[in-house]
Amino acid sequence: MRRDTFLRATTIHLAAAIAVLAGATTPLHAQTPVEVQFYYPVAVGGPIAKTIDGFAAGFMKDNPGIKVTPIYAGTYQETIVKALTAHKSGTPPVTSVLLSTDMFTLIDEDAIVPFDTFAKTAEDKAWMGSFYKAFMLNSQSGGKTWGIPFQRSTVVMYWNKELFKEAGLDPEKGPTNWAELKEAATKLTKKDASGKTTQYGVQIPSSGFPYWLFQTLTTPNDAILANEAGTQVKFDDPKIVEALQYWVDLGKAGIHPPGVVEWGTTPKDFFEKKAAIIYTTTGNLTNIKANAKFDFGVGMIPGNKRKGSPTGGGNFYIFKKSTPAQQEAAFKFVQWVTQPERAAQWSIETGYAGTSQAAYDTPALKKYGTDFPVALVARDQLPVSVAEFSTHDNQRVTKALNDGLQAALTGTKTPAQAMKDAQTEADRILRAYK
Repeated sequence: MRRDTFLRATTIHLAAAIAVLAGATTPLHAQTPVEVQFYYPVAVGGPIAKTIDGFAAGFMKDNPGIKVTPIYAGTYQETIVKALTAHKSGTPPVTSVLLSTDMFTLIDEDAIVPFDTFAKTAEDKAWMGSFYKAFMLNSQSGGKTWGIPFQRSTVVMYWNKELFKEAGLDPEKGPTNWAELKEAATKLTKKDASGKTTQYGVQIPSSGFPYWLFQTLTTPNDAILANEAGTQVKFDDPKIVEALQYWVDLGKAGIHPPGVVEWGTTPKDFFEKKAAIIYTTTGNLTNIKANAKFDFGVGMIPGNKRKGSPTGGGNFYIFKKSTPAQQEAAFKFVQWVTQPERAAQWSIETGYAGTSQAAYDTPALKKYGTDFPVALVARDQLPVSVAEFSTHDNQRVTKALNDGLQAALTGTKTPAQAMKDAQTEADRILRAYK
């Protein structure tokens, strides 16, 4: 044996022997856990934060080598700003729940990695293929999956059964088309002795997410606002102008509140009987169930040329500037938290839709659906649901549309002019992506 080889072998054996002796006399140090910072779009506190904290604790119990820290980052808008600011400074969250419509923005900023990178086994791939197709419309682009559906919803119609009875309407049957909606809303509108409206027949909010609520009118009128690639919009399509005209006309008829209607106060207006029919997210179902002091119905969005609603809500994303170990840990967490049993629990506790058929097949959600059938309306509407409006440079394009909608609803522009101006602005913004 050569002398240098003999010396190297002896050194290795000595090192191994020392390691064994050291192990016998000192406790082995636990491996440092992989840290996963997780941005979640809610203000601190409240029942939703408790559920999220519970999920994080449950996951860490099952995966002691990973530490998940939820950070409650405010509204969706505040959360995307914080996430992108952190990404630009090189310290992004490892994962975050952000709007499904933020997908193009996150891709353009080179902030996220596709989930396909981590789905290596047949089981991983089956999990990625298990979500409802309607929810994947805002989660995939260019043949890759960028987001995983978590708190997803559709817009549904809620009505006060007691007020329907008073107005001589069938309390078990909500309006199914535009003509029926206008007729019912007319009968449900009340005025006091001075002629002031005390109860509106229908209320569709137009602050917060005007574009999203507008899709509850464009979709039934068989119009789609943007192409799949997110590079082109058609706001000035006659069918889109017609949908906006219908919304404006409800206000002109005095059966819908005038001007801009607040998103946040719409459920409260429903509880206080200021509105007999409202459009809002299925994510409000648990809130309405807990706070409405009357029997209420939930139905699909009334149709015109067809039925349909946009999907909505948030997806999980994994950020690019986190370490490979953190990304793998985040993938594991996202997979764990979206399993059917937890998706069912989340749906029951919040009112968001179950994200897969497997969630609705769980004993918990089956029982809940039997005891509280309106919880299934969101699921039943999915086959006719469309992608939530989303484009490249999404916030600026959406602002152009929202500004146009509010101009028409407040009467400062006609629907046709408002949509023509919004189209011009959107074309200018999207020119770079054509």
